[in-house]
Amino acid sequence: MRWSRLAQTAKKTLDSRGGTDGLKRDAEQLREIARGQGSAKDKARRAAEALKQPTGHRGSSERPPRDAGGL
Repeated sequence: MRWSRLAQTAKKTLDSRGGTDGLKRDAEQLREIARGQGSAKDKARRAAEALKQPTGHRGSSERPPRDAGGL
């Protein structure tokens, strides 16, 4: 296994998601989704949608849509 290639790929991915600050924002957003309302399936779907785009490309006020079901 080429560890240098793995490290380069990890760095490239991290940089594309906004660096360590972007990683922190992603983690916070996932934490909010996990603590929010809805079934595990709904939360997983929202988390997957949230991670499709790097944090740096999402607006800071943009949140995943909340389901009105169960209210």
